[in-house]
Amino acid sequence: MNLYLRYFNQETLVHSVEDAYEFLASIPDVHIDNAMKKDLKAFAESTVVYPKRYKIMPKVYFIVIKTTAETMEEFKANNKKGQQSVSSQIKNERQMELNEEKPGWYEGSLTFKRVIPIPGTGKFQYRDTLFVAQVKAANPQECYSRIIQHLRNRQDVDLRSQFPSAKGKNFSYKYLGENPVLGTPEK
Repeated sequence: MNLYLRYFNQETLVHSVEDAYEFLASIPDVHIDNAMKKDLKAFAESTVVYPKRYKIMPKVYFIVIKTTAETMEEFKANNKKGQQSVSSQIKNERQMELNEEKPGWYEGSLTFKRVIPIPGTGKFQYRDTLFVAQVKAANPQECYSRIIQHLRNRQDVDLRSQFPSAKGKNFSYKYLGENPVLGTPEK
């Protein structure tokens, strides 16, 4: 994965984080410290595909974008197309992971927006609520679907509650095996 860096009209496409440090060091307004180096390296190694902004001074930023382009011309010609393909590739990987057949027990955990009445006012508020369940399913997607179905059928969960996507960060799961000891959380 390559990095595109831009600060006003100065821009470059680099193939390593060290090259990015050199480019930023050549800009007089940008002062690189160890925290910034560490953060830039973590961003480059992460699976995040969104652009990252670094604040230089109030209302002044430089931007870093991950790309698969090898040259600046290729990046500029395929900017939107290239970024969409990287993010769609990660989404497809997550979807394949969720649909991978592996029958057995799963521990699914999701955080959803639960509608809670405010006493005395007649108004409601959304509150993040963590729900964890051990479910027998053929794959993680089925685990997610069964948890959502269970929550929607419960009397104490309002119909206006909002549930996350299975592909999002608010749903996670752990495969427990085909015949695990259920009801005892791991320490």
